[in-house]
Amino acid sequence: MNEKEKIEQTKIFVKKILSEAEKGHDWSHTKRVYTNALLISESETVNSFVVQLASLLHDIADSKFHNGDEEVGPLKAREFLQSISVDKEIIVHVENIIRYMSFKNSLEERSEAFSSPELEVVRDADRLDAIGAIGIARTFHYGGYKNRSMYDPKIPPQVDQSKAAYKKSDAPTINHFYEKLLLLKDMMHTPTAKKIAEERHEFMLMFLEQFYKEWKG
Repeated sequence: MNEKEKIEQTKIFVKKILSEAEKGHDWSHTKRVYTNALLISESETVNSFVVQLASLLHDIADSKFHNGDEEVGPLKAREFLQSISVDKEIIVHVENIIRYMSFKNSLEERSEAFSSPELEVVRDADRLDAIGAIGIARTFHYGGYKNRSMYDPKIPPQVDQSKAAYKKSDAPTINHFYEKLLLLKDMMHTPTAKKIAEERHEFMLMFLEQFYKEWKG
């Protein structure tokens, strides 16, 4: 099986495993991240095979849907990649991208334990899908999934949270803009992602302005 065939097998696997996923973290999200990663890769010197595998597998077992266990995703990815005979070195790289790419891991020093150009590409691609119109839709969808209030002016955002506090937060959905989404523009690594992020960031600011205008009716 060549690399192209392994990518196709990975797509089939991910579509199946995410068929019942929360719709902000489903195959549609993964496909957008994959597409973004390919676009960003055009201007970067990276191993495209690693980028494609990691972007496809990055959300097959998000820790927030597995009792906070951050090793479920890397383990499932490893087991699958072994089943299609991917080289060990590639598997370890993909595992580490999945393990270290999330925003919450940027809130502690452990996030610097691993780095690579491929990680930066996949992380940027994932973060782009967390902002802009799609990012807003995903944020409110997840808030509804968790039955959180949309907004409560009595509960201010916590902008300097620890990783532990971030994982435990059940704050209103609007707070998430200040605690994560509006921070992502300045956390992009690649020129391509930075350029795309600018427009999406501005859209979120316009949305928030309109939201507050309409809040009281």
